[in-house]
Amino acid sequence: MGAAVFFGCAGIAFGPALALVLLTVAAEPLRVIVLVAGAFFWLVSLLLASLIWFVSVHLSDREDAKLQYGLLIFGAAVSVLLQEAFRFAYFKLLKKADEGLATISEDGRSPISLRQMAYVSGLSFGIISGVFSVINILADSIGPGIVGIHGDSPYYFITSAFLTMALVLLHTFWGVIFFDACERRRYWCLGLVVASHLLTSGLTFLNPWYEASLVPIFIITLCTGLWAFFTAGGSFRNILKCLSCKQEDDSRVMMYSALQVPFED
Repeated sequence: MGAAVFFGCAGIAFGPALALVLLTVAAEPLRVIVLVAGAFFWLVSLLLASLIWFVSVHLSDREDAKLQYGLLIFGAAVSVLLQEAFRFAYFKLLKKADEGLATISEDGRSPISLRQMAYVSGLSFGIISGVFSVINILADSIGPGIVGIHGDSPYYFITSAFLTMALVLLHTFWGVIFFDACERRRYWCLGLVVASHLLTSGLTFLNPWYEASLVPIFIITLCTGLWAFFTAGGSFRNILKCLSCKQEDDSRVMMYSALQVPFED
């Protein structure tokens, strides 16, 4: 039973991310590099947030339960702000790298677009964030023990898996929106990304009241996904074409110049 719970929850949490990596990232070396580097940036932000929380806890009264709970909320908020700060730093780095790649390329264009880097960097933030948020839970799911035997919710593992899946997808969507907002200097979009990230993290403090946390987080995920889709240039017409699985007939007429390069004997 423990193995079934482990593999089932792991598949729910990381199945979509694994599919995205295999289908859109793994075959391109530059995208793999962006993926790994993005995970490193997220880890640095987590390290700084952990240090701030660790110091604040040791400087406070550990016997005060309310104070410690408040410091936990404070640590989560600091972690979110640091993640977004490092996302911005990663954008600046990738922007410089994109300019350098365009300079050394033969046609003067970068082999990877900024939107592609935004997508891959967001995916990397999501994967590494999901791993750190659910790895201990997955380890406990193997056993021994039964969740809920003392009156707790028996849906702890499955809910954690769905929350992790939503978090991975949200980071991917936030990456697309964040990079586009930085490129176009849309500061209100940056504010909405940070606010939605703070709101999502805050909703997790409602657990184990899962109805109050899981449902709003998935609504935020759906809305953010639609926002990222249109930000990346998507449209309802593209969705209909994808669902219909039909190819449009190419009725365009090709015009050739009358000036032809003569064949060499």
